[in-house]
Amino acid sequence: MSIKPTVSIIVPIRNAENYLRRCVDSIINQEYTDFELILADDGSTDSSGAICDKYAAKDSRIRVIHKENTGVSDTRNIAISNAAGTYIQFIDSDDWITPDATGLLVCAAAEFNCDMVIADFYRVVGERVSHKGDIKEDGILTREEFARHMMENPADFYYGVLWNKLFRRDLIEKYRLRMDASISWCEDFLFNLEYILHANIFYALRIPIYYYVKTKGSLSCQGMSISKTVKMKLMVFEYYNNFYKNVYDEEDYEKKRLQVYRFLVDAANDGRVSHRGEKPIRRLHFGGAFRREKRI
Repeated sequence: MSIKPTVSIIVPIRNAENYLRRCVDSIINQEYTDFELILADDGSTDSSGAICDKYAAKDSRIRVIHKENTGVSDTRNIAISNAAGTYIQFIDSDDWITPDATGLLVCAAAEFNCDMVIADFYRVVGERVSHKGDIKEDGILTREEFARHMMENPADFYYGVLWNKLFRRDLIEKYRLRMDASISWCEDFLFNLEYILHANIFYALRIPIYYYVKTKGSLSCQGMSISKTVKMKLMVFEYYNNFYKNVYDEEDYEKKRLQVYRFLVDAANDGRVSHRGEKPIRRLHFGGAFRREKRI
């Protein structure tokens, strides 16, 4: 590994002992090796911290951050501030990636000199695995073209999450972009919107590189009151609306305003995932080998 790694892979961790090894193994066994792995332990009370330390003792690419429990957004922010890579990749501790994931992202970013790479992913629910994507063709996109695609499915995980994307760290640092630790819904989406406003070239990679395990709870499952949930969603919509006002001029925005307002309708549902266009695939190996699946 070079002194300055090409990629900083950030994994926030909170009481993840049951699946953390699967996640970390999928990263350290990547075909692409020029990365640092930052395991950020958010005050875990189980054995997650010890698991992280054991991995770090065996692999010099791994750095562990132990901190008090302040939430996933603050944990990611601390990891970003400690990152050294040219690019930043995010992974959740209960998910895992394909063996070629990081290499495919870096190759696309370098070849097309783009500011963001966005890729398809696998959605895992129990034993069922589905291929999920939205943009239908590989290729370079301008900010306006990318925003136009996002407008069609504004509440889709494909656009909202961090983990199917590769970010340039210099852009993040130049504009001091960080997660908003004061909110607990769509905080990653707001980060993406802010990043997109400062990015110019995007690349859509139609290869699934990530296994997203559908276990996360909705806002109602987090015990938030209805009034607080509504206020938070309205705040996110206001940010989303302002995003399009910045992307388009006034005349174009007015033409698209009704499409922009679709986000309110989609956000009325508690979840943010749209599963339109999913392609079911047969499961060959759920763990261990991390092999690609065949389409049914």
